[in-house]
Amino acid sequence: MSTKEEEYRDIFLTEAIENYNEINRLLTVLEKNASDIKSVHALFRITHTLKGNATGMGFESIAEIAHILEDLFGAVREGRIAITADMFVSVYKAADVLGELIEAIRSPRDVKYRGIKTKLEVMLRTALAQQPADIAIHDPIQGSGQHTTIASELLDILGEEELDEEKDAKLSFSHLVQVPVQKLDNLLNLVGELVIERDRIIASGLGRHSANEYSRLNRISSDLQYSVMDVRLVPVDFLFNKFHRIVRDAASKEKKIVTLKLKGTETEIDRNILQVISDSLIHLVRNAIGHGIEKPETRKQYGKEEHGTVTLEANSESDIVIIAIRDDGGGIDIARLRRKAVEKGILSLQEASQWSDHDIMMLIFEPGFSTMDEVTSLAGRGVGMDVVKKALDSIGGTIHIETKVGEGTTFFMRLPSSMAVKSTLLFELNSETFAIPLSYTERVISIYKSDIHTVANGLITVYQGKTISLLYLHDLFRHERSSMATLERFHPEAKLEIVVVAFNGRWVGFIVDKLLQQKEIIEKPLQKPVDGVSLISGVTILGNGNVCLVLSIPGILNTISHTQHNKISL
Repeated sequence: MSTKEEEYRDIFLTEAIENYNEINRLLTVLEKNASDIKSVHALFRITHTLKGNATGMGFESIAEIAHILEDLFGAVREGRIAITADMFVSVYKAADVLGELIEAIRSPRDVKYRGIKTKLEVMLRTALAQQPADIAIHDPIQGSGQHTTIASELLDILGEEELDEEKDAKLSFSHLVQVPVQKLDNLLNLVGELVIERDRIIASGLGRHSANEYSRLNRISSDLQYSVMDVRLVPVDFLFNKFHRIVRDAASKEKKIVTLKLKGTETEIDRNILQVISDSLIHLVRNAIGHGIEKPETRKQYGKEEHGTVTLEANSESDIVIIAIRDDGGGIDIARLRRKAVEKGILSLQEASQWSDHDIMMLIFEPGFSTMDEVTSLAGRGVGMDVVKKALDSIGGTIHIETKVGEGTTFFMRLPSSMAVKSTLLFELNSETFAIPLSYTERVISIYKSDIHTVANGLITVYQGKTISLLYLHDLFRHERSSMATLERFHPEAKLEIVVVAFNGRWVGFIVDKLLQQKEIIEKPLQKPVDGVSLISGVTILGNGNVCLVLSIPGILNTISHTQHNKISL
């Protein structure tokens, strides 16, 4: 059995044991008050659910017992029969057998169940036959005469198993425990505090003790941290499987035929990240149907099948999860995007001609931007895609587009697998320590002042054939409009440390005072009244007890420029 099959089995067991315990509780309530219709309704729903789950997992014996119990409580619920004291004896017996069958999944053994199943079927048929109208039910048993059939079936029951055998009562417990997400968040916060305190202890004790003396503390705390993070991981099919209905409804509104395909559903990601991107995924899927997939008649004209396909695919790379939203539609008409950008006044003719195809495609994430000439139920309003961008920025994710006219478009979302721990690069600026997430850090370079050039009112350098805009972070924090004056203060032969960051195709080099080290940190969100500062994403505490601000690369680059790309106007 694969790991995934074991996981599904454990989930089924957890729910089945809960269902079994609830059936027993409700039976005791109903036995005391046979007119309690709420308990009857609840018993019907639980047995119906258990039957469906067991059938889906291939546990036919459980499904058969649950099915006859469902039929019985369904008849009681509809008022076709009245449950009697004699019936309760057999129903309790059926519940006991149901519990044994559930337990046998975990500890395989032969459990006889056909006898009690047949007895309940006979009892139900007899009770229904005594009513004014004999209503047929699910019953595989065939017979000519009622009394002869009942007698022969009861003989079969007694021959197959002893129904009145006394057994010691046992309680079943699931191997899974359901824990509220808030408790996991609190536990992770406590582990974060532990890691910060560990770093402080190690930093303060290195002068008196060797690093080896702290190795066990470091290992145990790290194992605890990653164990807690692992508990928060869920497979992406937790979200993907909800899109069958979304795709169906969206295609119906657009009068299109669309099939959904899921790939890599076993890929795991932090539940909180999945929750943050859920709306974004909905927008992208609807966008693929509204903008990407053509109408059936149009697809036939292009020699395609009438039905289009939207694919959701996930895979992981190190500490990054990549989710791809792919359609086999008409692709993005980049020339049309350029014209729309000029018509809407977003770009000048010169800018539109100079921007790369990638830069032009990223315009679809601008608020209010749409290429549709007429509004439909899913597209044309220019809303939704900017929400995608903001959601990804908030968790340190990025998005990339690949398209081919006539063949389709793919959106690639790169997401951190966890929001709790960030790999960062620490650096010094004006004797203060800051952190840049490594997910945005492209490279670290050292260049001479003579290799930095001024263009218009900005700074650039050329590294390995690529032109990189430069910015002295100290000037940004002081709201200075130019880094050129700061550059003049450096010695002509000075060598400057530069952190090159990349975000949605934009490369910018940050000039810093001193590079320190790479470090995994526990990032805490900013609290009021500074929670709205766009340049900072959060804060952490270093081993020396000092507060370290974590830079928000999306926030910084958006602050630098809203209209220009690959140029920085300071």
